Amino acid sequence: MKRWVLFAVVVVGGMRSGVAQSGETSPQSKKGQMLLDQMVTALGGQAWVEMKQWEEDGRIAAFFRNEPNGSNVQFFDYKREPLSERIEFATPKNLMPGSVRDVVQVWTPVMGYEVTYKGRKELPEKQVTEYNRRRMHSIRQVVTVWMKRPGVIVVSEGTSVVERRIADKFTVLSPDDDAVTIETDANTHLPLRRTFQWRNPLFKDLDEEIEEYEDYHTYDGFPTALSVTEYHNGDMVLQRFLTKAVYGHALPDEMFDPDHLLQKKK
Repeated sequence: MKRWVLFAVVVVGGMRSGVAQSGETSPQSKKGQMLLDQMVTALGGQAWVEMKQWEEDGRIAAFFRNEPNGSNVQFFDYKREPLSERIEFATPKNLMPGSVRDVVQVWTPVMGYEVTYKGRKELPEKQVTEYNRRRMHSIRQVVTVWMKRPGVIVVSEGTSVVERRIADKFTVLSPDDDAVTIETDANTHLPLRRTFQWRNPLFKDLDEEIEEYEDYHTYDGFPTALSVTEYHNGDMVLQRFLTKAVYGHALPDEMFDPDHLLQKKK
């Protein structure tokens, strides 16, 4: 990552000078924009960009120091643009087969809440900050929000290897010195890895967040990674395994209302 930061500074400085003098963009920028456009087309094109509501179901496992910590939880994830999300976690019934969705998180554009039949409470500040940081650096946010901002630049960084696959690599840089690096399959153009860094306020150094995407299947016309792995500073911290994805169906408003409490289970 340090290499691309230095590279980006040089390229961006040169590009800005070039734009001011000739109105032309650099070859790296043209190639970067082409790679981003290819990725969007592979994901579903304009229909993917304009997607407003979808659901993903599966299981989630957490790790500590690259080892499973024993948690393996079923989840049901409902999303609505802009920036609303509801995650239901299922727990086994006592002395009965099956499970019950009795733990729910509702995320608004700025806050996160835990909702039960007793009421709602705000999630811890650290958890909300981390969630919002990941969300604002997601591939969807880069495409639908970052790319609309003046001064955003896309820079090609050549090729790389992700899980034994040749990948095209490009970085999207914002005017406020934020950046997201995306690596896409050289053949399918689907995302294989997304990387970003942020300044740790306690230690003052850079922390690195990575998501890797595998096992793509198509649901409702949209390629979907059924396996998503998250890394923090090189350590695996989370894996999500999808079993279902539904795109474009209407979701009731109350699902995204943190004041709408759960019904008490009898």
